[in-house]
Amino acid sequence: MTTPPDSRTDHTNRSTTRTVRLLGAPLDLGADRRGVDIGPRAIRYADIAAELETAGVRCTDSGDLRVPRLEQCDTPATADDAKYLDEIAAVTAELADEVADTIADGDVPIALGGDHATAMGTIRGAARAADIGVLWFDAHGDYNTPDTSPSGNVHGMPLAALTGYGEFDDLDWTAAPTVDPSNTVIVGARRLDDAERLALEESDVTVFTMHDIDERGITAVVEDALDIATDGVDGIHVSLDLDWLDPTVAPGVGTPVRGGVDYREAHAALECVATRDSNTGLLRSADIVEVNPILDRDNRTAEVAAELAASLLGKQIA
Repeated sequence: MTTPPDSRTDHTNRSTTRTVRLLGAPLDLGADRRGVDIGPRAIRYADIAAELETAGVRCTDSGDLRVPRLEQCDTPATADDAKYLDEIAAVTAELADEVADTIADGDVPIALGGDHATAMGTIRGAARAADIGVLWFDAHGDYNTPDTSPSGNVHGMPLAALTGYGEFDDLDWTAAPTVDPSNTVIVGARRLDDAERLALEESDVTVFTMHDIDERGITAVVEDALDIATDGVDGIHVSLDLDWLDPTVAPGVGTPVRGGVDYREAHAALECVATRDSNTGLLRSADIVEVNPILDRDNRTAEVAAELAASLLGKQIA
């Protein structure tokens, strides 16, 4: 028997072609390792536009937002607070405007990060147009607050900010439309800080760990995650942190954690989302974050990011 070559074919069943608009967000103020600001450039170099077009969607690119360099910021880089929070708030507010405008134009925005604080902009922008649920593919919970964070790095706080948890409940810029914790699902978590773990246990956020994936399989877990995220809302946002994958697959990330999903599991997960989307049109926006080319090997992580974006939009590995 002859085995067919491993190929990626378009299995979408949409009657009309959608347009994806890429929004570069070279934000690195939320992390303590430099390099993720080059992430959008690396993902473009991996030809994400061509990958998306082979998924049957049009692709346009709005370029990069202007992000202040760390050296230009006046905020003290201390670990007992949220580092550079004001600067990050300003950048993500601008990104939220871009995302909202993109959705108003009928396109699907995909923000290319940058660190995971980027999601505070993409999700806030998407939530202006409709009630949305969130699928958060990540090794980490990102549910710390300035009070609980052991590092002060804001890329470990965006989900807490978006759900208005802790000190974020008192900030004016987090009072904008965000998301309901009961429609927020973390998939693939395997490293949580102690205070973060307790906060998540007491919240309405659903957390599927790598143990759940090992025990039940990626497809079953993502289908359940989709049921939760879509319950009573108009659409979903997908937030993809590349450290969700095992470092052997995606080495170019700032906070790698062994024991993540493998290449095929990652594609299968996003194919599940795409299948549900093809029937309902539920995908409103996405972000792809934490690609660090300085730590990468031959742009491998950026290439995986580009391929996964295509799977999210309907391309399947045959």
